[in-house]
Amino acid sequence: MRYTKRVLAGTLAGLVLCGGLAINASAAEPSTVTYRASDATIANPERGFYKHTETHSTGYQALSAETLKGYREQGITQILRVFYLEDFVSADLSADYLAKVQKDLDTAREAGVSVIVRFAYAQGGDWPYSPPYGDASLDTVLGHIDQLEPVFHDNADVIALVQQGFIGLWGEGYYTDHFVANPADPGVVTEADWDKRNAVVKALLEAVPDERMVAARTMFSKQQYVGSATALTGEQAFDGSDQARLGHHNDCFLASADDFGTFLSDPITLDQEYLEQDSQYLPVGGETCGVNAPRSEWASASAEMARYHYSYLNRDYNTDVLNSWGADGLEATAKNLGYRVVLQQSSVENDTVSVTLVNQGWAAPYNERTAKLVLKSGDSTVAVDFESDADVRTWRPGQPVTLTGSVDEAPAGTYEVYLSIPSAQAEENPDYAIQTANTGTWDPSTGLNDLNQKVTVG
Repeated sequence: MRYTKRVLAGTLAGLVLCGGLAINASAAEPSTVTYRASDATIANPERGFYKHTETHSTGYQALSAETLKGYREQGITQILRVFYLEDFVSADLSADYLAKVQKDLDTAREAGVSVIVRFAYAQGGDWPYSPPYGDASLDTVLGHIDQLEPVFHDNADVIALVQQGFIGLWGEGYYTDHFVANPADPGVVTEADWDKRNAVVKALLEAVPDERMVAARTMFSKQQYVGSATALTGEQAFDGSDQARLGHHNDCFLASADDFGTFLSDPITLDQEYLEQDSQYLPVGGETCGVNAPRSEWASASAEMARYHYSYLNRDYNTDVLNSWGADGLEATAKNLGYRVVLQQSSVENDTVSVTLVNQGWAAPYNERTAKLVLKSGDSTVAVDFESDADVRTWRPGQPVTLTGSVDEAPAGTYEVYLSIPSAQAEENPDYAIQTANTGTWDPSTGLNDLNQKVTVG
């Protein structure tokens, strides 16, 4: 839907309410537009509910572009893809297998869906679990990570993040044949065991491109790797260090007092405070895995997702927990997981454009993106950098942000003005651009947010 300014006879200072926008009608005075927030669930990248998918090296089942596009139609833009490597527990990954992984990522790209990636060797069957569990040795894991490095780099546009994986059943680091001294007692991890686990984390951080993060299964495992129980600070965030690239995933969210061993500190509040601080700058997500009322009910669950800055959550598991939240709770979760950028106001004065917005979600975007102004006049398009605050990772929940950019270096002409928040790795693909949660602003064909402003240069 397009909006046009109207000039009021007799006065140039009036405001016209058009399509939900309060538009300053002055041609000579500064032009101000106020935006109406949308109540819809926005299908934005790298946030929200995800769909769980998995495939096995034995009987590989490829992703379906049609199925993934159906997820997007439901407002879901990401999947977890667990690649099980049963056939390669004691062998190199085959060229055929690596080609199948690449084909899956190509399919996700075709559908405009992001992928949370995890590799593992074995799943658990019926409880209780007993060794041998079926995972691989340290040397095999390191060799596989080395083979996967080109895959990570070639697909940074479609990979949202990489979960640590590799160790233990489901890649969750517990029931393991090779990373504890006694597989029959998997809760006891020695210093030598931690050295081996840390070697996996180090190799993965080196193999995954710098612009993507890795997620650890527990806070303690990250603390062991970085050698500190002090959470990330604002000064350290985004500095490229291992600490600033190692986030968290919790696959037993809300299930018990300690989330079945996810929070391992004594007292437990130390890990909780650690995660609350660390998650301000890092991705957090996972899945629920069992009813644990009242903590697993909506009031508590929503408070914890906000506290720990949840960006993503499994829509498929555990349905007993999710259904207990009710339709309103599920809708609110779909809206608030991750970021929810709402335009509030923009103004044009002389050669300066200012845009005010607020992130109403539970977390900031965790992958680097740079917001820009885009000026369009016929076939001419000009991108303009904002002077500050353009890094979306700094858009903290609830804190208004004002972006200001000067258009004085654009070629002379009259331009329509847009806000662009593209993927750094897929700038031309609108499926991976951020849509603001407003009415009458989004252009899905270009991935641009129409500010319904015009600016004349020269």
